[in-house]
Amino acid sequence: MEKKIISTENAPKAIGPYSQGIMFEGLVFTSGQLPLDPSTGKLVEGDVKVATAQVIRNVQAILHEAGSSLDKVLKATVYLKDMGDFAAMNEVYTEFFGANPPARTCFQVAKLPMDAIVEIEVVASK
Repeated sequence: MEKKIISTENAPKAIGPYSQGIMFEGLVFTSGQLPLDPSTGKLVEGDVKVATAQVIRNVQAILHEAGSSLDKVLKATVYLKDMGDFAAMNEVYTEFFGANPPARTCFQVAKLPMDAIVEIEVVASK
């Protein structure tokens, strides 16, 4: 089976040489999503809660294009500019992923592309 490139206008265009997502053998892998507004390509204004919601909506759009959804996410990786934002990010994350969230890893990183404050990538089943 060959990999299938996933691309949608409902998520930000890639800002580098990568695909929004890849589907392979029933799994969907998203590239890390920043809090970019898909219509403008610019970072949304606001705190980590606003940014996290936009990031997850971007992930959701890619999953939808692949025939998947947030409830099929198996693993998420969250990158935060400041671990002090962990609790606020979790509030929004819980709104989207509910009572049965996926496995997850969260890191504080020195810097994210476009100086974003949060980035999330996921692996989901189709």
